[in-house]
Amino acid sequence: MLYGRAGEQQRLDELVTEAIAGRSGAVLLRGEAGIGKTVLLDWLAGRATGLGMRLVRIRGIEHEADLPFAGLVQLLWPLQRRLDALPQTQAHALRSVLGTGETRGTDRFLTGLAVLTLLADLSEDGPLLCLVDDAQWLDRASAEALAFAARRLGAERIAMVPASRDDTSEDRPAFAGLTELRLSRLGHEDAARLLQSRGHSPAVSARVVAESLGNPLALIEFAATQQDGHHHHAPLPVTDRVLTCFRTQIAQLPERTRLMMLIAAAEARADVRHQVRAAERLDVGLADLDEAEAAGLIQLIDGSFSFRHPLIASATYQNAPLARRIAVHRALAEAAEDPDCRARHLVALSPDPDDAIAEELAAAGDRARSRAAYGSAARFYEHAARVSPTTGRRASRLAVAATLALAAGHSPLADRLAAQAEQLPAGPADRALLARVRAAVLVDDDDLRGASRHLLDEAQRTTAGDAPALLLAAAHHGWLASDASLVRAASARLAALDRPEPLVQGLAGLCEGDAAFALPMLTDSLKEHLAALTEAVEYEHPREVRLLAATSASAIGDDAAALALARAEVARCRDEGLIGELPHALEAFSQVQAVLGQHRDARSAIAEAKEIAADTGQLHRLARLFGVEARLAAVEGDEGYCRRLVEEAPRRSLGEIERALVLLDLGLGRYAAALERVLPPAHGPERVAWLSTSVAADQIEAAVRLGTPEAAEGHVLSLEAWASSGAAPWGQAVAARCRALLSDREDDYAKALRLHDEGGRPFERARTELLYGEWLRRSRRRGEARDPLRSALATFDRLHAEPWTHRARAELELTGETLSAAQATAQKLVDRLTPQELQVVRLAAGGNSSRQIAAQLFLSPRTVEHHLYKAYPKLGVGSRRELAGLDLS
Repeated sequence: MLYGRAGEQQRLDELVTEAIAGRSGAVLLRGEAGIGKTVLLDWLAGRATGLGMRLVRIRGIEHEADLPFAGLVQLLWPLQRRLDALPQTQAHALRSVLGTGETRGTDRFLTGLAVLTLLADLSEDGPLLCLVDDAQWLDRASAEALAFAARRLGAERIAMVPASRDDTSEDRPAFAGLTELRLSRLGHEDAARLLQSRGHSPAVSARVVAESLGNPLALIEFAATQQDGHHHHAPLPVTDRVLTCFRTQIAQLPERTRLMMLIAAAEARADVRHQVRAAERLDVGLADLDEAEAAGLIQLIDGSFSFRHPLIASATYQNAPLARRIAVHRALAEAAEDPDCRARHLVALSPDPDDAIAEELAAAGDRARSRAAYGSAARFYEHAARVSPTTGRRASRLAVAATLALAAGHSPLADRLAAQAEQLPAGPADRALLARVRAAVLVDDDDLRGASRHLLDEAQRTTAGDAPALLLAAAHHGWLASDASLVRAASARLAALDRPEPLVQGLAGLCEGDAAFALPMLTDSLKEHLAALTEAVEYEHPREVRLLAATSASAIGDDAAALALARAEVARCRDEGLIGELPHALEAFSQVQAVLGQHRDARSAIAEAKEIAADTGQLHRLARLFGVEARLAAVEGDEGYCRRLVEEAPRRSLGEIERALVLLDLGLGRYAAALERVLPPAHGPERVAWLSTSVAADQIEAAVRLGTPEAAEGHVLSLEAWASSGAAPWGQAVAARCRALLSDREDDYAKALRLHDEGGRPFERARTELLYGEWLRRSRRRGEARDPLRSALATFDRLHAEPWTHRARAELELTGETLSAAQATAQKLVDRLTPQELQVVRLAAGGNSSRQIAAQLFLSPRTVEHHLYKAYPKLGVGSRRELAGLDLS
């Protein structure tokens, strides 16, 4: 019987009922120690089992919080036969967790996807309830995997309920963002009923209710001690007072019993064989637990001893003298058969510097790293550094620990470890590692300029072999920070090392305003990258070079190269299960899709990037997405959304948003605002963006429409110089269009349209057609004006560019053409789909199975089927075969 939990029971009952109906979900149960989380999970397990649900249940263990995948192994061990049915990369990740397959580093979130697929497979046999008790003590890798799976539940018939304490500094943040169900303390009436149900007198109940403050465990334990005549009045927090009660009970037990309990508390995994081997070294045994069992402190379940409540284990461990704890951990380390278990106990010994122990801890870190348990690996290396006998080895291991902490997504820890290492005499290779860590932390803090400067400084302190990679990253960060001096400095230092990188040289040339030198160099270098993409099985350039290539393609407006590079990066992430890197690849992909007029695709990429970034805790890193969304909103004339983006955007994306607002102002006829919003920047990344994103062209058109074409003459000269230096055909076409606005010559319009015929940005072509159509109509050549105006209208309509659609329609009507509502508002079938439905149906139309689609989109197969079921009626089809006949582009 549960008292005072009717609301919580109803919410959890709804969760399992919805899961049975095919609507998966997860709820995080939170509350202080002793509040009744485990009791509520027990009730839910019974309720779900009675409804025919299958049950899987795991528990976090305090002393295993740094043991890689200790929690997940509990889930996976009984399910190993199911792994063969998973996609190969996912099965490999889970076998790595179990230690039954080859171990090598993978994306840390791939394990979470594999857990989701495994649970989804289990749910094919019937609805599934997954319970996670004491989630605050799960190791980080297990918690992240389960949380990732919880956030991506869809139509799998799964309910997941982690339960976590909220009053401990060890609380893991992995489950943040899930719907929370917080347990409050019991009211006076419910507390009294609980005590009465356990046979306590009203007199005892009144005192205990007042002292326990409604904490159920405190109610029960305080009542027991009061009946024994032990009444505590200490003004401590309830949890501390419960611990005091347990300590009092433990102190009354024989010394041998307390020692055996300490062995059980220190080992915690309920591995009786291991506990017995360690106990033999300390001259105690299982028989010494009899009195603890009689006292109700410890219990035998399925052949293993466990504490009645985790706080009893905490009281046992905390109440033992330090020397005895060390002796117990030494015995457990000596008795361990698992090297990771041995390493965990070696950590607890806190020995003096010992090279052999340091080597063992570092080896445990390497094993954790090979399984993508980067958080645990960082901790092992940190402990290895602590006991390393020389400052050089200590610095080296701290550098590795910092790098691993960064890979685990734990920037504050990485920063702290790097700071410790920098105080020691680190070697050049270690300094290079630390520089990367520090730069990444600065980028996380939105300080791109600081990251670039730090890399430049550290490149001078390291070897010629390590410096180039730092300088490439410095150039990239400097460009994104719009700091030309940093890009030039990186280029000069690479040249001084006799390691010139054409991409950096080209970007530095753009910073100098030397487009005639820079554009051909960047174009040639990008051709080599595209050839490598086409010819090589794998595009094997280092990540710094791949990022520079994508940045360079965007800078010079080479949309074909930018699209190919971004598509390859997205495909690489999907094929290799690199979930953590995918949001950044999708961010770049959406940027080029937007300028190519693929607005639906861009929004689909944005939605997926945001969803996965939220699921992996990286949403704050996707600053460029704000600029992409601002451009889409500006094209469509959505001023309200643009304004919201300005309020929500991080500092580093405000420049991109301001450039998009120029286009918004132009489309809405606010020509003075468009002309004045952005001043022509000096030479550097911002000036390149001003030219390559057509902001200069927008301001030229605004000046002409204001009747002040002379204000735009300098802009036109800049645009023509950039275009003639080797810009893409669309850029040359825009330059010709802008010259036509000033010259009022038909030849310039004709030249622009010929250049647009070579391909490029459809929105820019439609703008050229609109302006040419207006020019023809003003020249009283209304019949000739209709073709370019019709083409412009069709493009604007497809892009939902409402201000431009309105203008093109009005111009076309002035030529004497009447448009029907159907013509003016033509919609495609794909516009009815959500971004995720569009992705799913495209992959299904290409012949991919649900399991293959799920692996690419990091979903479960059942959720893929759910999206198809929702999409079919919107598209007017009833099967995958019919999808193949639709135009889904």
